Amino acid sequence: MTFSEILGPILATRQRREVLAALTAAYMLVQLSSLPVALSLPSIAEYFGVGIDDTAWIVVIYLMVLGAFVLLSARIGDLYGHVRVFYLGIAVATLSGILLTVAGELWHLIAVRAVAGIGSAMIMGNANAILAITFPPGERGRAFAIPTIGARVGTLTGLIIFGAFLHFVGWRPVFAALVPLGVIAMAVSVPMLRHRRPLDTSKVGQGGIDWAGAVLLMAAIAAFMLSGAHLHGGDESFVSPDGLRYHLPMHLLTLLMLGAFLLVERRAASPIVELRHFKNRMFSFSLGANVTFHSSMLGTMTLVPILVEEGFGMSPLWVTVALLPSQVLGLFIPILAGWIYDRSHPKFMRLWLLLLIAGGFLVLSLTGSNLSFWALPLLMLPIAIGSNMFNPVNNASIMNSLPLEHRGTASGMLETTRELGHALGATAAAAVLALALPAGAALVPQAVARVYFLDGFKLATLAVVGVLLLGAALAYFQQPQQQTRT
Repeated sequence: MTFSEILGPILATRQRREVLAALTAAYMLVQLSSLPVALSLPSIAEYFGVGIDDTAWIVVIYLMVLGAFVLLSARIGDLYGHVRVFYLGIAVATLSGILLTVAGELWHLIAVRAVAGIGSAMIMGNANAILAITFPPGERGRAFAIPTIGARVGTLTGLIIFGAFLHFVGWRPVFAALVPLGVIAMAVSVPMLRHRRPLDTSKVGQGGIDWAGAVLLMAAIAAFMLSGAHLHGGDESFVSPDGLRYHLPMHLLTLLMLGAFLLVERRAASPIVELRHFKNRMFSFSLGANVTFHSSMLGTMTLVPILVEEGFGMSPLWVTVALLPSQVLGLFIPILAGWIYDRSHPKFMRLWLLLLIAGGFLVLSLTGSNLSFWALPLLMLPIAIGSNMFNPVNNASIMNSLPLEHRGTASGMLETTRELGHALGATAAAAVLALALPAGAALVPQAVARVYFLDGFKLATLAVVGVLLLGAALAYFQQPQQQTRT
C-alpha cells in the first residue's frame, strides 16, 4: 500500500482538496500562535524590563481565552455557518499578529493575545465540523491526519525559525511571522466561502444560543485555568500558605461555576451542550481520553526541558534537539494511523496507543536521568509514536460518535477537552515537581539542586503515567465504535 493509495480517496475531489488545504493552513497558524510563541517570553521580559512571570501572561491569557470560547464558537458556527466563523477566526488571528508586532507596552501584548485566543477558538471550534461534513466516518481518520501534520509543521517551523529570530533580531519578528501565514490561510480558504452552502447545511440552529450557559461554562473554564497560575504572593507553590489561600478558593470557584452551568443547561430550551450526549459512552469516554492524552503532551513539554536543563545541565537549545525526532515522526505517522483506523477500526487501538505512551513515560522516569543525553531521543520514541498515532484516531472517534447534525457540539467539546488537558498537564506537572523540591532549592549549589530536580522529574513523570492509565481505562470500557452514517 503506497501513500498515493492511502491518500487518493480523501483527495479525490476538488472540494476535498480545498477543505484540507484551508484546514491545514489554519492549523499551522494556530500552532504557531501557541507553543513556539512561548520561546519569546524571556526576550520580551528583557525588552520591557519585567519578570518572566509577567510575560507568562502572554501564553496564559491566550490558552485561557481559547479554551473558554471554543465551544461557543462551534455553537455560533451551527447557527451562522461553520465556514463563515472559521474564516472570520483566521482574519482575527491575522490581525492580532499585526497588532502584536507593533505593540508598545506589555499590557498591549497581553490584551491582543486574548483577541488572538478568540480567533483561534473560532478556527478550531469549526474546523472539525467542516471536516466532518466533507468526509464520511470511514475516511475521517486519514482526513484528520492532514491538518494534524500541518500543526506539526507549524511547531517545527516555529522552533527553528523563531529561535533564529530571537537570537539574531528580536521578538517582534516572531509575531510578524504570523501575518503572512494568516494571509495564506485566508487565501486558501476563499474557495470554501464561495461554495460554503454544502458545508454549512445544518439541521440545527433555529433555537438560538443559551448565553447564560455559555457565560457560565466560559467562567468555569477560565477559573480552572487560572487555578493553575500562581497569582498569589510568596513562593510559586501550590502548598505554601499563600498558595493554599489562592488555589483552594479558585478550585472551589471552578466547581461552583460548573455546578451552576449544569443547573442552567438542564432547564435551557437550546442548551449550549445537550447533556444527554454524555450518556453516549463513545462520546463521553473519548472526550475523557482526549483530556488525559493532551495532559500527557503538556507534561512532555514541561518535563523534558527540566530534564535537559536541570538534569543534564545543558542549554535550552538542546531541548529542541531532544524533541526534534518526535516532531519529525509527526510528519507521516498520523497518516498511517488514520489509514489503519479507517480500514479496520481496531477495537482497542486507542487503548494500546495510550499504554504505549504510558510505557514510554515510565521508562523515561526510571532510566532517563541515568543515561547520556543522546539516549533521550531514543527513549522518547514510544511516546512520539503513540502520540502521533493517537491524535487523529481519537479526533475521528469523537466526531463519529454523534450524528452529523450535532457536529458543532462534537467539534467544540473536542477542542475544549484538548485545552483542558493542556491546562491540567501543565498544572499537574508543576504541582508534583514543587512537592519534590525543598524550599530554597534554587539557592543551593547546582550539583545538589540537580538531585532534587531529578527526583521531581521522576515523580512528575510517574504522575503522567497515572493519568495516561486512567485514559487507557476509559478507552477500554467504552462501547465499540459505531459509526454514524450520514
